[in-house]
Order: sequence, then structure tokens, then C-alpha cells
Amino acid sequence: MWEYSDKVKEYFFSPKNAGPLTDATAVGEVGAMSCGDALRLMLKIDPASEVITDARFQTFGCGSAIASSSALTELIIGKTLAEAMTITNQDIADFLGGLPPEKMHCSVMGYEALRAAVANYRGETWEDDHEEGALICKCFGIDEGIIDRAIRMNRLTSIEQVAHYTKVTGSCGTCAEKVEDVLARVNRAMVEEGLLAESEAFDPAAAARMAPRPKAVQPAAPGKLTTLQRLRLIEEAIEELRPVLKRDGGDCELIDIEDDLVTVKLTGACTGCQLASVTIDGIQQRLIEKLGRPLRVVPVPAGH
Repeated sequence: MWEYSDKVKEYFFSPKNAGPLTDATAVGEVGAMSCGDALRLMLKIDPASEVITDARFQTFGCGSAIASSSALTELIIGKTLAEAMTITNQDIADFLGGLPPEKMHCSVMGYEALRAAVANYRGETWEDDHEEGALICKCFGIDEGIIDRAIRMNRLTSIEQVAHYTKVTGSCGTCAEKVEDVLARVNRAMVEEGLLAESEAFDPAAAARMAPRPKAVQPAAPGKLTTLQRLRLIEEAIEELRPVLKRDGGDCELIDIEDDLVTVKLTGACTGCQLASVTIDGIQQRLIEKLGRPLRVVPVPAGH
């Protein structure tokens, strides 16, 4: 079990600035709800001064993701866009009193969402919009630019570190070779720029000897699912999400399936979380992608 600071716990159980911002002038979205972490950052910006007068967020993910998103809004409200853009993912982590290494990707998600929102406000194409084959990790929707910036900003020199900061290789693992290529390229550039000692840089040959790459996962054959197959896929999808919830004191239990209606029960920290509805939406999205057909997920009423 990871150790969380008191401030992380505070911003998880009582997040600041959570919920929609109806009059937002800029919106940035990163991540994928179907994979456990997604962030929608909404900003209200004064057009004359470019000061961020309000910021709200909607997050699907673990407690660290909620806390990091909430911390980000606190850090940027009252700042100009130029000032806000100087904030790093480490600033978010420091504001929270630190994050476990395995949870640093939550702070990176906030940093990337801010960049996306500012690009949206300025009418620019965000460089990480998955165009021109830049998508590296399909499971988590991670682009080459995100990996590049995380490596540079945090002086990352191993695949494990990159995984902690971006979640790449954390699902099927078949993006490992591409991630290694990016890490090797960026580390070489950092050495040439005097930002990293050559002895610290990532060595692909040494990494290959220590940990062989995983084989590609073969997709299931298409066709109509039997009732039993459908049940197993739903159970499997929920089981995949449970560790994320349980790590932060929550849980989700499958209660019933009737046609296209799936009933679940949220327990623990999830029952008192202000973003429980977002958790339900994320579960629903995960099931839809797993089954390849629309369905609806509803929680059992409180007290049942």
C-alpha cells in the first residue's frame, strides 16, 4: 500500500473545484476513461488580462488523480496564462506534499490537460492530438510528445520511470519497443545538450538483456456473444477496474445484469466521493468497449 500525504488525502476526500464549469472559455481533455485515468479541465479566462478567473475539473481515476487535478485548479486560479504555463508536474506533486513514484503520472496528466486547455483557448491545434502516427500507447492514449516532455522535465532514464510518469506499457505492454526508442532518442539529445551524463542515459541493449518485451495480445474473434461470454466479459472489466478503486479505499461490486442494464454497488471511499458519478461513467465506458455494444451502468441506491 502506498503512503499518501495528508494533503493528498484532503484533496481526494474533499476535492476543490470539482464539477462542470458551464461558462468555460477553454477546455482541455487528456487520458481515456476506459483505461482508468481521464481528466477534463475547464477554465474561465478574462480576455483582456488573460487571467484564469475560475477553473473546474472532472476526473475519472484513483485518489491521486483526483487530488492532482484539484491541486492544479488551486495553483492556476488567479494566474495569467503565461504564469500558469510555467507550472510543471513536479509543482503539482510538491503542492500535495509529494506523490508515490507509481502515481506521478497523475501530476503529468494535469500538466498535459493545462497545455491542452490553453491551446483550445488560443484556437491552436494541440500537438498531442494523435495525428500523424504520434500515438505510442493505444491502451492509455499516450502520445510521443507526452513521453518526450515527461522524460525531459523529470530526467527519466528507465522504462520503469517512464511508466510511472505516463502509464505507458502498463496494460498490454506491446508499446514497450516504441517507448524504448523515444527514451533512447530523448536521452541522447539530453546528453548532447549537457542535461544528462552519458553514464546515466538509457541503454536499450542492457534493457533488452534484463527484460524481454511482451508478445502482442491477439484480439478475440468477432461474433455474437453468448450470455455466459457476456457475463464473463462484464465481470472481467469490473475486476480490471477494482484495483484502482481499492488502492484508494473504494471498491465496486457487480450486483445484477438485466438485458443492457448493469447494476453495481460502490463501497468504501467511493460512496462518499463527490465524483462517484464520474466513476460510474468510467465503468460504463469500459464495459461498452469490452463488449462492443451499448449498455447502461447504474449504482444501487444508497443504503442497499
